[in-house]
Amino acid sequence: MEAIIAVVGFLGAGKTTLLKQLVTSYLDEDWNPFVILNDYENANLDVQQFLEKMEAKWVRALSGSCICCSGIQELREFVNSIPERKHGVTLIEANGTSDSCSLMGFLGVGLNDRFLPPIQVSVVDVKNWQQRGEHNELEANQVQVSSLIVLTHLENVSADRQTFVITDLQRLNPLAEIITADEVDVSLLPKLLPSKNNAQKLDHLKAHWASYSTDLPNLPDLACIYHLCERLPESILRVKGCTQIGNEERFTYFERTPDGELYIRPYNGVPVTGPKLLTVGPGSDLSVLQHAIEGSLIEAELRAQ
Repeated sequence: MEAIIAVVGFLGAGKTTLLKQLVTSYLDEDWNPFVILNDYENANLDVQQFLEKMEAKWVRALSGSCICCSGIQELREFVNSIPERKHGVTLIEANGTSDSCSLMGFLGVGLNDRFLPPIQVSVVDVKNWQQRGEHNELEANQVQVSSLIVLTHLENVSADRQTFVITDLQRLNPLAEIITADEVDVSLLPKLLPSKNNAQKLDHLKAHWASYSTDLPNLPDLACIYHLCERLPESILRVKGCTQIGNEERFTYFERTPDGELYIRPYNGVPVTGPKLLTVGPGSDLSVLQHAIEGSLIEAELRAQ
């Protein structure tokens, strides 16, 4: 029977990084993973990150809906249509605002008999755990029915902070195993059992945020990325973008995490959606995104004079 592993966690916790680690490890062990990525806007941007290791037919993006509610039927139907294969495992990355308890309650209903009951793995950013202000309840919800909790962003975090976070996680989910990303053993994941922890119900509206995406023109230089992100309000918790810089033929990918950190790296291939800027969080609006883009381009012109 094929295992289904749903990876959940707050925006920027490191879900995609863990997923890439899992895919690499499974392939090295002669497994055949199938990856499903969910996001409010343009999940296809993340698909490209997996194509160095996998054929495109084994990666699927589900955009524009939340798989913990409105998108659950689409997700369930797609899982049921995944081809049978030897040593198969299905990996699902939920968007960072998913109501993870609802996801597990709905996903396990109506799957084909060839699948094991889905299990959930939570990714927890130790540095920023429960420092999300009004979004703390949502982040706490995302660990309560997980069989395994994986700790990330441990660099430059004190031992006292790590102990505090682990103690808090054990309070919320005393049945989960808690490990670091380096300790993940992919051969053991399919053998995990669904969590039997009693979870506190979340007001589902707290898991639904504004999101928006728009076309992103070529940017004259890397400084434009910094100025663009600085112009977006802090209420927008996740920023992703992909475009070309100057006369470069390759594409550049960037993301701003909820704690304000900005990461820039080369993009694998050409985005099927074209160059895009997308945001998740209160304040995500076309006029806001356009204002940030236009402002960064004006600053570039001034620098060039």
